[in-house]
Amino acid sequence: MNALLPALTATARAAAHPNGGDCRCAPAGAVLAERDDDAAVVRHGGTVAKAHTPGTDPAGLGLRLTTATRLPDILLAPLRPAPDTVLGRLVTLWPHGAPVDPDDPAAAPWEAAATLLARLHRAPAPAGLPPMRGPAKAARAVRRLGAVGPHPAAGPVLRAWSALPAWARGEAPAPPGGTLCHGDLHLGQLVRHPAGTGPWLLIDVDDLGTGDPAWDLARPAAWYACGLLPPEEWSRFLAAYREAGGPAVPAAGDPWPALDIPARALTVQTAALAVAKSVATGRPLDEVEQAVVDACVRMGPVPPELASEYAQ
Repeated sequence: MNALLPALTATARAAAHPNGGDCRCAPAGAVLAERDDDAAVVRHGGTVAKAHTPGTDPAGLGLRLTTATRLPDILLAPLRPAPDTVLGRLVTLWPHGAPVDPDDPAAAPWEAAATLLARLHRAPAPAGLPPMRGPAKAARAVRRLGAVGPHPAAGPVLRAWSALPAWARGEAPAPPGGTLCHGDLHLGQLVRHPAGTGPWLLIDVDDLGTGDPAWDLARPAAWYACGLLPPEEWSRFLAAYREAGGPAVPAAGDPWPALDIPARALTVQTAALAVAKSVATGRPLDEVEQAVVDACVRMGPVPPELASEYAQ
């Protein structure tokens, strides 16, 4: 990672100034994300360069970039149609967009997120697009929990995980479905482009693929079930998704038969990451982290009728 960040910064700078010349960009070389076993992201002026996770499949990433290019009113489009390679890592280039303000939760664009998801779910998926990686990411979080050592909260989190169907744990093929899904929806995956004035768009195509669209609603559903998302905000999100014709839940009535299993999986994923970070940093769980762990404690078996429905 020490060598990657300077090289990634140089790539972003070269893309921002293809004709050379003096650089007066601000910021120049700002690091937006840096994780040893995951993606790294830097910004130079209005250009963002992302080094994808080691081992990323070039063909799958190429199809995901093509999908973003074809849906520029839903997904932020890349600056180039194909990835570059920097120090053995696949790198993509993007325009900078203004993210959701984490210090202003009242302004969270739940309706915009829901509408974008509904439009994404109704868009045709290109031939050959891989499955969305939601279950695989949840499984990776659980493996990370298992690698950090003992913790009192690990037991209930792992029990909740083992109660899920194999497909939701990434251990079996997902139920048939060709819906185009984001795969990792949260408010950090939205930006305004052009920054500050443009419409909201979805970002991060790494988990984009085909699958069960309910997975994209599962994180806000899980937060609501854990008491972390106020009921009125959940209602706004769900109503906007339905109004935009989203297919993940029925147009009226109880949405939970469609959301139950994905919401359980996202709760376990969040709890597993929380406990792993707590152990790694030697600190106790904070209030939000404890809430998702407590939700795992409360989880009973998956209702048989839901398990059999997904198995069909």
